[in-house]
Amino acid sequence: MGVAVSLPESGTATSQDGSSVSVSKPGEAGLRALADYLAQDMRACNQVIIDRMQSPVALIPQLAAHLVAAGGKRLRPLLTLASARMCGYDNQDGKLRHVEIAACVEFIHTATLLHDDVVDESQLRRGLASANAIFGNKASVLVGDFLFARAFQILTADASLDVMAILSAASATLAEGEVMQMTTQNDLSTSVDQYLQVIYGKTAALFAAACESGAVIGEATPEKREALRVYGANLGMAFQLVDDALDYAADQAVLGKEVGDDFREGKVTLPVLAAYEAGSEEDRVFWRRVIEDCEQTPEDLDAALARIAATDAIATTLAKAEDYAAKAREALAIFDESEIKSLLIETASYSASRAS
Repeated sequence: MGVAVSLPESGTATSQDGSSVSVSKPGEAGLRALADYLAQDMRACNQVIIDRMQSPVALIPQLAAHLVAAGGKRLRPLLTLASARMCGYDNQDGKLRHVEIAACVEFIHTATLLHDDVVDESQLRRGLASANAIFGNKASVLVGDFLFARAFQILTADASLDVMAILSAASATLAEGEVMQMTTQNDLSTSVDQYLQVIYGKTAALFAAACESGAVIGEATPEKREALRVYGANLGMAFQLVDDALDYAADQAVLGKEVGDDFREGKVTLPVLAAYEAGSEEDRVFWRRVIEDCEQTPEDLDAALARIAATDAIATTLAKAEDYAAKAREALAIFDESEIKSLLIETASYSASRAS
C-alpha cells in the first residue's frame, strides 16, 4: 500500500493553475517566479517523486515521505525543467522526459541528504527533525541507497546514454566531494582552492548535471549544452558558499538546521578560513583549539561568531558567491532573450543574495 504524501501548504508559491512549489525563505522572488513559470511541470515532477518512492517495504515510503513533506526549494529539478524548456523541449515525444529526469535529479539529491545527515549526525533538516533522528542511522542509509537505485531505474527507462553518463558521473563526484570534505575536516591548512574543490564536488556538480541533462533532453547544440553546464556549476558554487556563510550568520528558522553545525563538526569552510587568515595570533590559537583540536566549550560558538564578524569573513564569502553568480549569468549570453532566460538569470542572483 502506498503512503499518502502531500507537499506542505505553508511557504509555497501558487500559480494560476493551482500548482505549488515550496519557496519559503525571504529573498526568493526570482526563484518563486521560476517556480510559478514551471508550476505545471513541477506538479508533474512532484507526482513522479511521490509515485516512485512507493515500495511494499513500508519503512521506505514512510521515511522518504518525511523528507518530501518537509518541503525544500526543489531547485535542482527546477533547473532541469527550465533548461529543457529553454532549449526547446515541448513534450514533443509525449514522454515528459524532462519531468522524469527532474525527479531523478531530486532522488539523487535526497539520497545524498540522507547519507550526509548520518555522517554529520545532524538532528535537523529543513527545520524539522532529520530522518536519522527519527528513524535511525541504519534506516536512513538504506533508504538513501533505495533512492539512488530508483534514480538509476528512471535513467534506464529514459534510455539516453548521454543523460545517464552525466548523472552517473555527477553521483560519483558527489561521493568524492563528501569524502574530500571529511579529509579536510579539522584541518586549517586546507587552502581556499581545496575548499572550492570540496564544494564543487558536494554541491555544484549536481547543479551542473541538472542543467546539462535538461539541455540534452532539449536537443541543444554542444555550445548551449556546455553553457548550461557552466551556468549550473557556477550557480551551485554560489549556492554552497552562501550556505556556508549562513551557518555563521542566520537564525535556525532561516537556516533550517542548527546554527553552528559546521563549527561544531569542525568543518573548514570559507568563513573559517577567511577569519583564520585575517585574524590575530590570538584568534588563530582560538581557531586551532576549536577546529583542529576539537576542544569546544558552550561559549565558543559566540566567540567564533564574534571573530568572524570582526574579520569581515562573511562579506568575503558572499563576495566570492557573487563572483560565481556573475559567471552563471554570463554563461547564458549564448541564448536568445526569453522569459525563462530572465528567470534563470534572476535565480543566479538569488543564489548569491539569499543571505541578505
